[in-house]
Amino acid sequence: MAGPEENPQASAIALDSYDTALCIIPPREAWPTVDRLRELYDKAYEKWPPHVNLVYPFIRPELLRQAAASIESVVSRTGPEETGKFRVSLDSADVFSHKHSNTIYVHDSNRERCSRLSSLRTEILEDLGHKEGDYQMHMTIGQSEDASSSSHKFLLNKVSLLPPIEWDVDRLYILVRERLQVDSTMTSEMKIWGTVDLATAQLSALDIPSSLYERRKTAVADSDTGEKDQLQTRPTYYYEAETEMWLPYAPEPSETADLPKTLVVSSYNVLAEFEWPPSRSRYPLLLKNILSRRAAADILVLQEVTDDFLSHLLRDEQIHEAYDFVSHGPPDQSDVEPLPSLLNIVVLSRFPFEWEWVPFSRKHKGSVVAKFSEIGKWEDGQFFPLVVAGVHLSHGLTDGAVTAKKGEIQRILNYLSAQYPRNPWILAGDTNISTSSYSIDTALNKKAISSQTANYLSTIDNFFAERKLVDAWAFARFDLGEPSDGEYDEMFRKEVFEGEQGATYDPSSNEVAAEVVGSGFNMRPQRYDRIMVKGEGVLAITRFNMLGFLKETVEGGLGPTYASDHWGVRCTMRVGEEKGVKPSLGEISSLVVPVHLKKATGGFENANELRDVLSRLHVFPSQEDVKTRQEAFALLQSLVEDAVRNPLEGSGQQRRPALVVVPVGSYGLGVWTPSSDVDCLCIGPFGTHTFFAVVTQRLRRAEGDGVRIMRRVKANTGTMLELEVRGVKMDLQYCPATSIAEHWPEVLRTRPADPIWTLSTQTLLKLKAIRDLDYLRRSVPDLVKFRLAHRTIKTWAKSRGLYSARFGYLGGIHISILLARVCKLLARDGRSDPASVPDILATFFHHYASFDWKNEAAFDPFFHKTRLQYTRTTREPLAILGYFPPSLNTSHAASLPSVRTIAEEFKQADALLSSPGAAWSALLGGSGAVDFLSAYKSYIKIDAQFWGLSSMKGAGFIGWLESRCVLLLVDVNRRTPGIHARIWPARFVAAEEDGEEPDTSRDYQGHYLVGLDKLDPTMGRDELKLAFGSLQTVLRRFEELIRGDEKYFDAKNCWMSASVVSQAELGELQVDRREWGGYTPGEDESDEEEEEDAVADDDGAERQDYVPLSKKDRKHGAADIVVPRLEPGKKFRTAADVMNRLRWDPELDSSDYIVGYLDRFVGPMERALDTWKLEQTDEEFIPQHRILSFKQRSTGKIVWERRTRKDEIFGSGVE
Repeated sequence: MAGPEENPQASAIALDSYDTALCIIPPREAWPTVDRLRELYDKAYEKWPPHVNLVYPFIRPELLRQAAASIESVVSRTGPEETGKFRVSLDSADVFSHKHSNTIYVHDSNRERCSRLSSLRTEILEDLGHKEGDYQMHMTIGQSEDASSSSHKFLLNKVSLLPPIEWDVDRLYILVRERLQVDSTMTSEMKIWGTVDLATAQLSALDIPSSLYERRKTAVADSDTGEKDQLQTRPTYYYEAETEMWLPYAPEPSETADLPKTLVVSSYNVLAEFEWPPSRSRYPLLLKNILSRRAAADILVLQEVTDDFLSHLLRDEQIHEAYDFVSHGPPDQSDVEPLPSLLNIVVLSRFPFEWEWVPFSRKHKGSVVAKFSEIGKWEDGQFFPLVVAGVHLSHGLTDGAVTAKKGEIQRILNYLSAQYPRNPWILAGDTNISTSSYSIDTALNKKAISSQTANYLSTIDNFFAERKLVDAWAFARFDLGEPSDGEYDEMFRKEVFEGEQGATYDPSSNEVAAEVVGSGFNMRPQRYDRIMVKGEGVLAITRFNMLGFLKETVEGGLGPTYASDHWGVRCTMRVGEEKGVKPSLGEISSLVVPVHLKKATGGFENANELRDVLSRLHVFPSQEDVKTRQEAFALLQSLVEDAVRNPLEGSGQQRRPALVVVPVGSYGLGVWTPSSDVDCLCIGPFGTHTFFAVVTQRLRRAEGDGVRIMRRVKANTGTMLELEVRGVKMDLQYCPATSIAEHWPEVLRTRPADPIWTLSTQTLLKLKAIRDLDYLRRSVPDLVKFRLAHRTIKTWAKSRGLYSARFGYLGGIHISILLARVCKLLARDGRSDPASVPDILATFFHHYASFDWKNEAAFDPFFHKTRLQYTRTTREPLAILGYFPPSLNTSHAASLPSVRTIAEEFKQADALLSSPGAAWSALLGGSGAVDFLSAYKSYIKIDAQFWGLSSMKGAGFIGWLESRCVLLLVDVNRRTPGIHARIWPARFVAAEEDGEEPDTSRDYQGHYLVGLDKLDPTMGRDELKLAFGSLQTVLRRFEELIRGDEKYFDAKNCWMSASVVSQAELGELQVDRREWGGYTPGEDESDEEEEEDAVADDDGAERQDYVPLSKKDRKHGAADIVVPRLEPGKKFRTAADVMNRLRWDPELDSSDYIVGYLDRFVGPMERALDTWKLEQTDEEFIPQHRILSFKQRSTGKIVWERRTRKDEIFGSGVE
């Protein structure tokens, strides 16, 4: 824009000073509208007020008096009617393009109004001896660099959305520059030197130039103390249906309303459009996700909101219905300002609120802090409203970005602590905190970040924990056992690193994120988005879920896509003051053995060295292993589905039956090793016999696809097929449960007391594996750390001869339960720094080394919160309690000798972990069986032989013998209490020469060895001699037991013996490497298991009118019992149903009930319900079909009876 030219006819005063200016300035009440943008985009903000220059540059400061006189003269000559008040309305936006930058401004588009100002300017210039040049009245809003860039166009559009800035110009301002120093930096400020009144033509000159801003902003770049930004803080808007407009909300003093019972808060980064013009193709899908059931909330915090999207959002009628209040009004509404930045935080709510802006050190970064007058807590007669802070922290994994994040976190937390120390808080939004250990380690190795930055990222949660902020995701996992909706089963099996669990930003799964991030170490999943709660006794987290999973093909897209690169998060809370003990531990807090962190030291501190040792031991599966098992599972799943679908297609059935095939065990938990089998459970509506008949037929036809049926066995939980699928050993079990299959997987989230779980004991036993597995996966704080620790413990247990549940030692489920409770209790301990894997392992061994196994039970207090539905008996030396019924104690095979061995091994491991100079290889790389063979002077040698038998029958004999070994240990301990007996959980065979393959013929000879040691070193010769005699008696009894079983032992082709031998008599032995498959025999296959299956298979069919007794029952004079007929359609509840109800219903006291049952040899008997055994391998196990009645002890009243079909528990019997 050209400046004025000199007028040769007048004595010209030079207009060459940039230290003065003649301008007009709007009234102060109009300043915030433009200053909210100028603060962010105008480099002259606070140096200049909002203004429209008439003449700039102006005259030198020393000549201002002379120039002022000229201006007075012009105004006086022109007259009030010409120069009096005139209207200015800055209603349009435009841009000046310079060589290296651009100036974006607003101006008055009305030519008539502009001419008044232009005429006055012309008169003044002429009086100063200058001619009028080109002039465009304007008020600068900001600057940009490249006029062709999207950022420039977004800013120009934002300025055009400003409401018109209107005022009556009644004076001219003369400004003068004053130079000053702020925080060691030289700057300047234009101050008022004087004004000229247009009505009176009078100059009002100031003795000291006056600052236009009441106070300058203090520099806060290096400060961690947050401050409220009065300028950027705006009123909340509410929707008025009558005018169909969003209007400013003015809170009025009123009585505090009743608190809502629940509060739901959601947070969602909607991903801004960065190219101009902004595409609106994702907007409809974003709205669908925001309005979806998963996202429905009372308070919604959005990040990366642009002017265009907010205008679209607030036009939607469903948004009007869902949210009454919003922090920022729609920018396209004529009286509403645009959003301050390109990326903004916006809060929507059902409840009224006020909010304030807390800026961070980086421009455009800050927090919207909202106060809700209708939600909060009362304390000492004062109400403290809920405060919700919405954040969107700086992005990036560099030293500078992480330092910025650190400062931003400290600033908002310090602000909340200073301003609202007693209020409940919620911090919600996109933290941009990198959580993936892979990303952090890679950035460190590439020197993208320093070790100091990496260390800070690993302890960043300290800031939140110190302010008592609870991460809703973490709390929901280990305290509530609730995963987010986005954590699918495949997430549990694919390779993830520490910190990637619960990811809300996952380029590997979200194609929008993949497109944004490109490639590199940032492609890993990150848990960026969080909701953190400081409940102050009034907010209690009850649920957490993720949102944003709806996909559609957007306009111009090639296929279905997510709406954003982030998934949102939602937290549900109970509102109301809670008193008393923490609900997470409830009444059983006194039963919980506390866990105290023990830091790993010396050579055990390095997790990478641990991984290296495990890798050398081939503990981790290779990519090929992973792929092979995935393909094998997929093939088995398709074959099973095909098997049950084809017969139904010919039957005319229209609806496809509900059928579920899921992995369980180590594969399902993600802790499997290359040598692990894959355990599979199928749940469906068919009878057990029907299922295995059609599936077996289909599997046999798939032999060409690499499928082989190894054998069919009866396990504790029913029939099981041992398979080999493309070289992978797999076990397939089936559970007939129609209602479970039809409601899968949502049924896993229902309460244990839900009626849907009112199933037979056998059915519940089959479902226990997947229910326990599901709870573990969704409740462990960090599943990646858990998996590494689990594999380590399992490797240690195997090397020490402790990994075998059938021998009374530890199995996978025991390690899982013991480890999970340590991880959870450590996480709940409130430590600011999360425990590393070495720390978890050191704590694990130290905790259980001092655990009182005799008197204490190991259980998960986050699952068993209020009442432990378990009574320990004297016959249970080890109590490791699982999660779901029917069997809580998972250690039913444990014996006193095996528990003694476990305890001793824990102590040795703890001592080793504390030894200076020791390393992971010493803990995990032991020679195990070799050490065992030389550890004892005497052994019990159980010799097992067979000849002329197939491998299947031979395995049956060996497996059955193996299952009886626990009884031998029990008897040895009972008869010779001064002797400790330790069995090695594997068979030994004669050592083979190098390179010799194991014998796979039909003849076999192997040995089980039990090491013998004195419990009391002072035992004398006579005591030992007496013990030896007792031991010989025990061995003879054991031989008689084995040889007397006609079903498994046939002297024609098998033999066993048990004897005491010295170490020297053992000879050269090695562990049997023969692959037999794990055989776990169940009860008699002829009737009992079949009857249990029949009960489980009955899905509403009408029962018979008589109960046929077995031949064994008739020995006691019993006959078939005629019973009353039930009403048509009525189903008499089984004994298993009644037992489950009595055991698990909190309204009923199980200790007040007695079970009447039919003993095979004695006849009718009674036993207390709490002592009833459910494990089929237990000596005292009694099948459910032998239960006759249930009686209430306190009243003597029979509440359920099979013979008469009486049922006062469910009311299902004959009335």
